[in-house]
Amino acid sequence: MSDTKYSDLRDENVAIAFSPVAQDPFPDDFDTFMIRSHTPPGDAISAVKRRLAEVNPEMSLTFHVFESDIGDTLVRDRLMATLSGFFGFLAAVLVVIGLYGVMCYMVQRRTNELGVRIALGSGRSRILGMILLEALALLAIGLAVGLGLSVVLGKTASSLLFGVKPADPITLGLAAALLTVVAVAASYIPARRASKVDPMVALRCE
Repeated sequence: MSDTKYSDLRDENVAIAFSPVAQDPFPDDFDTFMIRSHTPPGDAISAVKRRLAEVNPEMSLTFHVFESDIGDTLVRDRLMATLSGFFGFLAAVLVVIGLYGVMCYMVQRRTNELGVRIALGSGRSRILGMILLEALALLAIGLAVGLGLSVVLGKTASSLLFGVKPADPITLGLAAALLTVVAVAASYIPARRASKVDPMVALRCE
């Protein structure tokens, strides 16, 4: 048969071959059979037990649902995936809140400077453009550092979770897009508010 992973998903694909039991030099004291059925497992097991009991009531039988056995080997992976997903979501929420708060604070601290610029003739659109460009520049630096670290640390996650790629372009792209939207919104809203403030009021702002 084709090469496959026989015991663990993290194993390498190995060559598998079936041979007749009669040719096994070290036979077991039991036989294993796989039953394929489209009926519910409980009904199939009951029917098999009933038929085999007619042949030999003393026969010892043990049943395993193949799908459940596979699922049992993935308990640790599913637990790690659930925990990683939860903490990832929590980290994303904290990053969004923190980024929004920092950007708002940075713009509000410049209210006095914005008042001076407005008093000297800078238009509102120019003020908004200046703040957004500065915010995007800071965002670009942060994304470059963050994406680099995520790729490096992603190798650790890939060793803990099966099927996780160290650098998934879709995930990284969505994260970068979310942070960009938050940074732009966090800069635009207070900058727009500050650009509408009376210059005299802005100049007196500490």
